Amino acid sequence: MEKNTPPCGPLSGLKILEFAGLGPVPFCAMLFSDLGADVVRIDRPGTPDPGKVDIQARGKRSITLDLKSKTGRHTAHALAAKSDALMEGFRPGIMEKLGLGPDTLLGGNPALVYARMTGWGQDGPLAQAAGHDLNYIAITGALAAMGEADRPPAPPLNLVGDYGGGALYLAFGIMAALHHAQKTGEGQVVDCAIVDGAISLMTPIHWLRESGMWDAAKRQSNILDGGAFFYGTYACADGKYFTIGAIEPQFYALLREKLGLDGGQWDNPYEQSRWPVLRDKLAAIFIKHPRDHWQALLEGSDVCAAGVMDMVEAADHPHNKARQNLLEIDGVLQPAPAPRFSKTPGAIAGPPASPGADNEAILKDWGVN
Repeated sequence: MEKNTPPCGPLSGLKILEFAGLGPVPFCAMLFSDLGADVVRIDRPGTPDPGKVDIQARGKRSITLDLKSKTGRHTAHALAAKSDALMEGFRPGIMEKLGLGPDTLLGGNPALVYARMTGWGQDGPLAQAAGHDLNYIAITGALAAMGEADRPPAPPLNLVGDYGGGALYLAFGIMAALHHAQKTGEGQVVDCAIVDGAISLMTPIHWLRESGMWDAAKRQSNILDGGAFFYGTYACADGKYFTIGAIEPQFYALLREKLGLDGGQWDNPYEQSRWPVLRDKLAAIFIKHPRDHWQALLEGSDVCAAGVMDMVEAADHPHNKARQNLLEIDGVLQPAPAPRFSKTPGAIAGPPASPGADNEAILKDWGVN
C-alpha cells in the first residue's frame, strides 16, 4: 500500500500532534487519520518498529524526539505551535515536568486544543494511581452490570473503558473544542477520563433504573443483561452461538411463529419470574441445530437475530462483505474507516508509520526549523 495518499476525508487540512502511548490515544489518532487529518506521532528514540501489524498506526507519520533533551522539547513546542490539536495520555503532571504542559503550549498557540487522556482524570483521589480498563470501569457501575448472576462480573474486553469511554469521548471532545476554537480563536484543555466517559455511557441504564425497569442489585435479571430469555445468546449444536433480541411484541410474535413456540407458557414474556424456565426451554431448542441452521431460519428477519462471529469469521459474513467493513491490506486484516460520508469519504492514508521514518518530511511540511 502506498504511504500517505492525499487526504480526502472530512478532516482534511487538520494537523494533529500525537504523543505516542498506549490504549485510547493511538486509536483516537487513527480515527482522525482515517478521516483525512495529518496526524504526526512523536515517538521516543529507539522505539521498536512493530511493523505493518500495528493497525492503529496506519496513515500517520512519525518523528522521533528525545523529550528529555532541550532540542527535543524545543521541536515538540514548535510542532505544537503549528498544530490544531494535540493528544497525550501520560499521568497528570508528566507533560508539565517536560515543559510541555498546556499553559506553555497554549502560550505559543492560543487556538490549540490540548487533549489529555487518562483513566481517572486530571484530579481526584485516584488521579496519580496506575490503572487499566477493568479498574476504571469497576467504579462506574458498568462492570457490575455485566456477566452471569452467579459468577464474578466478566471483563468486557477493553471496549467499554479504553475505547468507548476513552478514545471516542476524546475524539468528540477534540472536535467540540476545535469548533469553539474556529469560532473564537480560543484553544482550551480537554480533560478526558475513561471513568467519566464510561459513566456517561451508562446514561440509558440509569434511565431504566430510575424508571423502575432495572434492578442494579441483581445482575442478569434485567431485560438487556441476559436476564430476559428473548434477549440473549444461545449455544448451538456445533459449539457456536446465536443471538436473539425479540424485545418488542411484534418481534417476539415472529420468534414464536418461526420456532413454533405454542402454548400459554409463552404468552407473557415480560413476567420475570418465568424467565429462567423459558430461557432453559429456548436453550434446549437452539442446541438441536448448528449455527448455520439458525442463521438461515432467523437472520435477516424481524426476529432480531444474528449468529455470533469470531473476529476472522466476521470478515466473511455476507453483510460485512457487502459493506466492506473489514479489509485485508498487505496481508493484514483490519477494520475499515468509520463512519461513512457521502461527499468526503474517509480512507486509510497509508501503512503503519515506522518510528522516526518521517522526521525530515514532517519538519519541512509543518514549517519547523
